[in-house]
Amino acid sequence: MLRRTSRFRRTAGAVAVLAAVALTAGACAGQDSAEAGSGQQSSIRIGAWIPLTGAVAAYGVPQKAGADAYFKMLNAQGGINGRKVDWTVKDNAFDPQQTVQIARQLIGQDKVVAIVNANGTAQAEAAFPFVLTQSKVPIVDEQGGSESWYRPPRPGLFGTQTLYEDQAAAVAAWAVQDGAKKILVVHSDPAAFVNVAKQVEPVAKKVDPSVVVDRLAVKFQTTDYTPVVSKVKAEKPDAVILILTSPEAAAYLKEARLQGLAQATYGYAPVAAESTIALAKNAAEGLKAVQLVKAPSDAEPAVQEFRTAMAKYEPGQDAGFLALWGWSNAKVFAQIVKTIKGPVTSAAITEAYEKATAVDPGVSPVMRFGANDHLGTRSVQRVVVKKGVWVSSGDFYTPPARD
Repeated sequence: MLRRTSRFRRTAGAVAVLAAVALTAGACAGQDSAEAGSGQQSSIRIGAWIPLTGAVAAYGVPQKAGADAYFKMLNAQGGINGRKVDWTVKDNAFDPQQTVQIARQLIGQDKVVAIVNANGTAQAEAAFPFVLTQSKVPIVDEQGGSESWYRPPRPGLFGTQTLYEDQAAAVAAWAVQDGAKKILVVHSDPAAFVNVAKQVEPVAKKVDPSVVVDRLAVKFQTTDYTPVVSKVKAEKPDAVILILTSPEAAAYLKEARLQGLAQATYGYAPVAAESTIALAKNAAEGLKAVQLVKAPSDAEPAVQEFRTAMAKYEPGQDAGFLALWGWSNAKVFAQIVKTIKGPVTSAAITEAYEKATAVDPGVSPVMRFGANDHLGTRSVQRVVVKKGVWVSSGDFYTPPARD
């Protein structure tokens, strides 16, 4: 930098040129800022932080592909009320500090009016002060979140993902409705998994007070499930509920098959992944779980539209659950913004979400927001592994309320 400064000082003409360029750039930036605030851009500029590299890129890449496919299809059809969507995605490598820097770039340089379909709970929370509080830019349809995000509702924050706690409640109710009288919850030992696992018993007893529920903690990222399955066999439960990651669930299923364990097995959304089947193979057959969206293999028109768009706009990307999450989030945003009569500003988007009482993306539950309800749904889709493929079972289901 010092060498560059010295070189510039040697040429007064160059300084003058640079000054002129700087003034011009400053004027353009000010114009961009004014345009962003007034919502007068020719396109609707939105952004997201998504992990595209690192340990969880396997989640972020397909999520981005699904949303990309939807926005490309939407723009090819004319956009939202005649305006194209300009969705800028930056790789945060699932790092909170990088997410804060990206948030500053998206709002300060790219002039986005909303953060849409981003990814990560801790990552988003790190950016809340700058994005929500300081900049008044809404964060909508984030992949992640916790109950504290919505109780009480935070200005500008709107979610489309059924909370993990409600996913556990839905699985508990399902197992009891299937006739289970003794349920064993096998869960990883970090606090986040423990909290979700604790939600099983209250709802199971609400459906049938005579049900007995126990929990079995497993060290996070365990690969040898031999002793775990031996303990499960000794407990003799009617049903097992897995609150594990996909690789852990696959390891459990394979060992359960080896030891001849035949109890009905259920899982929450992280278990209902294509990777569980790929890793567990035949041991996953019959596994029941809940998901945020319909099974990507469904024959329904809304799901067929997703598969067709993925093949056209994101060829080579897997049209699985994660891509369908991204697709659904993008579609919810488009349907809500379409209701805005006038400039699409950050304030207008926030107001439109608060008035969105029935948004039906077709592939996920109908979203219902309000001024005091910023989480669009508590519902899930039940899915089952049949012949090596996840298939939907019935329609979307709302579990009993948790106390």
